[in-house]
Amino acid sequence: MNVLSSSPSHSNCGHWYVRHGICLTCKQKPSLVEESRRFDYLFPGLRLSQEAVSFTKRLTTLISLHTHKKLHLVLDLDNTLVHSVRVSNLSEAEKYLIEGEKPGLKLYQSRIIKVRPFVKDFLREANTLFNMYVYTKGDLLYGKEIAKMIDPDKTYFGDRVITRRESPHTKTLDHVLADERGIVIVDDTVEVWPHHMRNLLKITRYFYFKHNGIDKVSSYAERKRDESKSRGALANLLKYLKDIHNGFFSCEVQEELDSKDVRLLINGPFKPHGC
Repeated sequence: MNVLSSSPSHSNCGHWYVRHGICLTCKQKPSLVEESRRFDYLFPGLRLSQEAVSFTKRLTTLISLHTHKKLHLVLDLDNTLVHSVRVSNLSEAEKYLIEGEKPGLKLYQSRIIKVRPFVKDFLREANTLFNMYVYTKGDLLYGKEIAKMIDPDKTYFGDRVITRRESPHTKTLDHVLADERGIVIVDDTVEVWPHHMRNLLKITRYFYFKHNGIDKVSSYAERKRDESKSRGALANLLKYLKDIHNGFFSCEVQEELDSKDVRLLINGPFKPHGC
């Protein structure tokens, strides 16, 4: 379905969808673009009016639920899917990591990045149940680089990488084009989602490198070990997400999907005690 076909007519245009200052419907230049919301992460220069945001969220959710039987999943990056530190902060026992290429590791500018075990399997299976977004407090280049690292062909996230450019202070579902009732958030930090706690599943933080200079406990990197793939946080999380998905789509009547709310499952029978 073309969302533009359901927007206002040319003669009475509300300038719902604007790109680079030009309305995509009437081809005019709106005078009040500041009242719209930026969605540059999808298309450079794209702005949607509040009416367009509400309409697109609703339409996207209905298509996702009824046509694809998918919910939406918003994934944090740092300490959720990856761990990164400055190369200069590596301990002496970790510096072997910068010698040659190693699977799951990448040097990016002044940082070294390690992908969490089970990420590849997690994304492949979660993709059958959810439309997925990345949401990071990192900058745009960093977010894109990590997304490319874990999803090189844009199979899972496409261009749905939200960074601090869109949301510099806290994270918000205002930037996610889906209804909140169909969104699950996975993050290791609760405080960054002050308005969406009911959508949130907290995951155990992933630390591969030594993250505290005074910490006497050896890191995974120092011990040349890693979190378990089969019993680690992402494997446990995937089980919970499958339960939530099954619970949401358990109704016999399709019309019931129009009123179902995943937050009742997240905070109800499928609420985990920690992933």
